[in-house]
Amino acid sequence: MTTVATDYEVVIGLEVHAQLLTRSKMFCGCSAEYSAAPPNTHVCPVCLGMPGVLPVINRRAVELTIMTALALDCEIPEQSKFDRKNYHYPDLMKGYQVSQYDLPLSRDGWLTIETEEGERRVGVTRVHLEEDTARLTHVDGPDGSFSLVDVNRSGVPLMEIVSEPDMRSPEEARLYLVKLRQVLRYAGVSLANMEEGNFRCDANVSLRPRGSSSLGVKVEVKNMNSFRSVQRALEYEVERQTRLLDGGEAVVQETRGWVESEGKTVSQRSKEYAHDYRYFPEPDLPPMQVNRELVSRLRAALPELPDEKRRRFEEAYGLTRYEAELLVESRARADYHEAAVAASGLRGDARLQRAKQVANWMLGDMARLQNAQNVDIEAVRIQPEQLGQLVAMVEGGQITGRSAKAVFERMWREGRSPHEIVAEEGLAQISGVDELRGIVERVIAASDRAVADYRAGKTEAVQFLVGQVMKQTKGRANPGTVRDLLLEILQNG
Repeated sequence: MTTVATDYEVVIGLEVHAQLLTRSKMFCGCSAEYSAAPPNTHVCPVCLGMPGVLPVINRRAVELTIMTALALDCEIPEQSKFDRKNYHYPDLMKGYQVSQYDLPLSRDGWLTIETEEGERRVGVTRVHLEEDTARLTHVDGPDGSFSLVDVNRSGVPLMEIVSEPDMRSPEEARLYLVKLRQVLRYAGVSLANMEEGNFRCDANVSLRPRGSSSLGVKVEVKNMNSFRSVQRALEYEVERQTRLLDGGEAVVQETRGWVESEGKTVSQRSKEYAHDYRYFPEPDLPPMQVNRELVSRLRAALPELPDEKRRRFEEAYGLTRYEAELLVESRARADYHEAAVAASGLRGDARLQRAKQVANWMLGDMARLQNAQNVDIEAVRIQPEQLGQLVAMVEGGQITGRSAKAVFERMWREGRSPHEIVAEEGLAQISGVDELRGIVERVIAASDRAVADYRAGKTEAVQFLVGQVMKQTKGRANPGTVRDLLLEILQNG
């Protein structure tokens, strides 16, 4: 579905929840690693919501939230606090969620996305911290439907990143999510995996007449568990709201759920307003004073982020923007490239050449095998130094490009060095004139037609003869030396 409103402007804002990489939960000492644990085993009176218990703030969760906010160019206020967000649902053990309302940990940032029209800045309203809820599993049994509650997830530190309504198409929303996930992974604050549920997204979408500055009635869309689902759900919702407005009907402010199997959104409940949650300051937690020394330390701890790294790859390695973007897609992939280049110890133009060739292998043969076998760069058996060695062997004329591909395939399977494989397979390049002359003469003697074509002015016949020599030597011959020998013998014969 690719229908986009023509008489209306699409307005989209996203609320993203990302679980933080902490060892313990937000307000208690229980393990935050819940995915593989038996149900209701990582629990205590605090995360079970028992009366009379007192929560304690997880300092590391606060630090990771501030780091994320800094990565998104947010302001960090000196004062912040937690609030109670009151609502009743089976996965909320206390009947309220400890979150942040009017004094969040950050505000007023942005994230840049690359669209077909160029770079666009999407505003980030705030990055704040809260606790995750329990997990419900819905079961259809012989005696009817029921739900099971697993409290292991309850209280896991959850960071919410709220965007401004700055996106103007479902595709822009997808690009924003992809870029945000990349930033979170680079910063090392979250696994940010939608399929695993530690990176979740709710979307607010509305339409307004083109040229209007006022916002239309917004609809919140939930239950999207992949980037593709987000884009499809928003495309459907844009089309649905367009039909309503074109038919003279009103769009109702509500929460709708995306049904993947049916490719549509369905109404779930009327959309709440902030006052419906009856926010008030959490009485069991003190207000937080965020000192400037802490902010400076966390800013210094941030790694080089994707946009900065991409620009450096272009400038330092002479790569195109497209090549650099692919290499910095993940921090691990970028680190792999740099390690392979650094292993050479080269400087100047030689280093640039090595960086370009390493990039060609990574974006060519390696990417092909990774995609075919669904292997992340962290699981590739070829070490960065080994890839650098392979490139050096081709550049130094020790093996041909054709042989290098065969060597690379074995390196991929076995994780062995290219030197071992070349020696074992006898793939060292043949460059000696004396060693090649006899082979070239035999090929000429067996190729009467190609020789006649060459002498008739068809110079492309030489390439056929080069191919025959390469075939005879199983790709080991130096193509340049072979061509020179062929021309010498043909012209003097």
